[in-house]
Amino acid sequence: MLSRAGGTAVSRAVPRCPFLLAARSFSVSAIPAMVQKFKAYCPFLNSIARPFSAQELLKKEPEPIQVNVTTAPTFSLAPSTVGQAEEILANAIAQIKKEGRYRVFFDIEREAGKYPKALKHSKDNTQEEVIAFCSNDYLCMGQHPKVITAMKDVLDKSGAGAGGTRNISGTTPHHSQLEMELATLHNKEKALVFTSCFVANDSAISTIGKMLPGCQIFSDADNHSSLIEGVRHSGCVKHIWRHNDVAHLEELLSKAPPDVPKLIVFESVYSMDGDIAPIKEICDVADEYGAITFLDEVHAVGLYGPSGGGVAQERNLDHRISLISGTLAKGFGVMGGYIAGSSVMVDIVRSFAPGFIFTSSLPPCVVAGATASIRHLKQSQAERNNHQLRSNQLKTLLLQAHIPYIHAESHIVPVMVGNAELCKAASDLLLSKHKFYVQPINYPTVPRGTERLRVTPGPQHSEAMLKELVAALTDVWKTLGLPFSK
Repeated sequence: MLSRAGGTAVSRAVPRCPFLLAARSFSVSAIPAMVQKFKAYCPFLNSIARPFSAQELLKKEPEPIQVNVTTAPTFSLAPSTVGQAEEILANAIAQIKKEGRYRVFFDIEREAGKYPKALKHSKDNTQEEVIAFCSNDYLCMGQHPKVITAMKDVLDKSGAGAGGTRNISGTTPHHSQLEMELATLHNKEKALVFTSCFVANDSAISTIGKMLPGCQIFSDADNHSSLIEGVRHSGCVKHIWRHNDVAHLEELLSKAPPDVPKLIVFESVYSMDGDIAPIKEICDVADEYGAITFLDEVHAVGLYGPSGGGVAQERNLDHRISLISGTLAKGFGVMGGYIAGSSVMVDIVRSFAPGFIFTSSLPPCVVAGATASIRHLKQSQAERNNHQLRSNQLKTLLLQAHIPYIHAESHIVPVMVGNAELCKAASDLLLSKHKFYVQPINYPTVPRGTERLRVTPGPQHSEAMLKELVAALTDVWKTLGLPFSK
């Protein structure tokens, strides 16, 4: 009970305090957040020595809070407060501009049937043709006639949207067919489609973690933001193991209680450096400690394996992975994300994940396009073979030109700059002078001091285009005084 210093009941005058007024309607679990919100304006709340949690409040009856009503401040959100908030936010934007990390979006319109050529639209309503070298539509399946035809046919037949969530009206025969294709692609019992793989990763990891009492999660240090969010939202005890360091992973697993559920979260292809995880060794350690494995194959599906199932399929390890996640927006060229695994694991996510339950379904035409892409890549090797060829050719040309880059095992080619402002300047020069579109990658996507141009050559890039790009990079390096490799 709230009381005065003398222990008497609080008078009706107290509601002048917005915290006490709001307290009428918020739950116990919301009290800590409300305290943090109002303490900057209230001397009493600001005097609370340490933060506390809802769990503490639920475990025992809290001590009576002593309030001196005569000193309780009046409070209002004056217009100046909004102005102060705008100033704080503007300063944050100014800071990233000062550091050269402010991200500028260009209007780049891909030309169907002409990719990698694209149109850059300017504010003065002019446009010019450029060559895109940073698309994640790795195999150019977003331009494939089979994909476009499938999307047009279903658009004409079913209309634009799905009409709701999967539970209400958003499940169509096209969604069910796609999930069957994905399950067989990964040699799994079941698959589940999401609006993006960010949502798929966040939803699956957080839901499984919450559903397993005492679960502890072991996450690779270089994991994607979507995986990190899933771990965070699970509320589980987490352990970060050094990137691709299986010995460190085993060390952490050995220290965990043997009787608690364990979940290992990692990727196959790491998209910024292009390196590939030691999947077999991780599976060996997982088997030894009875851990569940969650493998993100976002930058590998469509690109690796005899039918495009990813690196795990290519190495004949997909049967050893508990849960695989992937995207429909990169190798498959459309949009969406998914998970594939055992019926029980997939059904748990389907039944309990808010990110799935409360999100409108992908449009049927998008789903049909993804299905067409997967079916084509299950049979065709040409796109994968040409993709690897162009990636290796570019690496050779960069090596000969002494342009610094990370020579990774995968198709991704990170050209290293190491400075945010210079990286942005290099990207701008490539676009304005040489008509090559390659976006700069900087913090927080990569650590400070490792800023880079992430180049993604594809099967539609000609060898002549690769040579022209390297010549342009050489000119940019000389213009900006960037160091060449030895």
